Amino acid sequence: MNPVKRLLTYRYAEIIHDLTHQFCLRYLRSLSHLSKRNVDQMIQAARSGKQNIVEGVGQSQTSKKGEIKLLGVAKASFEELGADFEDYLRQHQLLIYPKDHPKVTAWRQEAYRLSSLSNLSSLGHLREKPTLPDNPTDAANFLLTLCHIETYLLHRQIKAAEASFVRKGGYTENLFQKRIRRLKYLRSLK
Repeated sequence: MNPVKRLLTYRYAEIIHDLTHQFCLRYLRSLSHLSKRNVDQMIQAARSGKQNIVEGVGQSQTSKKGEIKLLGVAKASFEELGADFEDYLRQHQLLIYPKDHPKVTAWRQEAYRLSSLSNLSSLGHLREKPTLPDNPTDAANFLLTLCHIETYLLHRQIKAAEASFVRKGGYTENLFQKRIRRLKYLRSLK
């Protein structure tokens, strides 16, 4: 299994990507020609967030700076997507649930259960697939809740990567230090 699939941020990103696609097909595709661009952007923001996590974590061994930058891009994509769900709710005169709403609390618990490592198959796919609530208010609020969780988790992941960089340095910096030590060693042999 690809190690990135073990990351909580990746598992949430995958759920958000899949459910955003379902949401757009169900609630936005048939509205008007104007919504096509919005649909494309929402699906792209969900995909971009997920893919930037993969790319950022892939760079972590050789470029902490690249990892931090790409995780920041992922976070921005999910913030943009969350704003799109807020816009949908506002523009359709639907309620945006506060974070202490009982449904939001239940969705957080459901998301935690779905994103658990115990829900991953040996190939890294979710065994139990997330489902979108049956009405547009709940569906958009569920996805908005997931986007809030994801941006919080990415914020923490970025802070951890920054702290690691400060403690250990970057790849180029460490290679330079190894070279300096080698040169000192070679000089000491003379």
